[in-house]
Amino acid sequence: MGKVLGGGGRSSDSIMKKKSGRGSRMGAKAPKTVDEYLAGVPEPACSTLKHVRAVIRSVVPAETTEVISYGIPMFKYNGMLVGYAAFAKHCSLFPTGSGVIEKFAKELKGFPTSRGTIRFPSDKGFPDGLLKKIVKTRVAENKEWD
Repeated sequence: MGKVLGGGGRSSDSIMKKKSGRGSRMGAKAPKTVDEYLAGVPEPACSTLKHVRAVIRSVVPAETTEVISYGIPMFKYNGMLVGYAAFAKHCSLFPTGSGVIEKFAKELKGFPTSRGTIRFPSDKGFPDGLLKKIVKTRVAENKEWD
């Protein structure tokens, strides 16, 4: 996966070290807000993630909140909806919930995916229409929990 950028995000390696009590995040200050996270992300990923954030905001209910969870920005509406992050060589979208990646598998061709993660180029972004569909699906799933 690589090291999460954005001032304090943790790589999978550092998470393992933290859990085992060996090592730390080498003095990196974890961001407390999404704006702090984005301020620590270099270009072109910063502009890409700001656009992703704006697209997500355009389709979520007004009562949706933004939080930092596991060191990355997440949208929260009746539970976690979707997160995003910058890495050294790509950006990722993390649609929480079951089956979202499988549901959009055909449209996600060309984007590397793994369980719960969609990777896309830092300098090219992610298609707005597909992002909106994914987020709307997650909102609908979370509404069912209410």
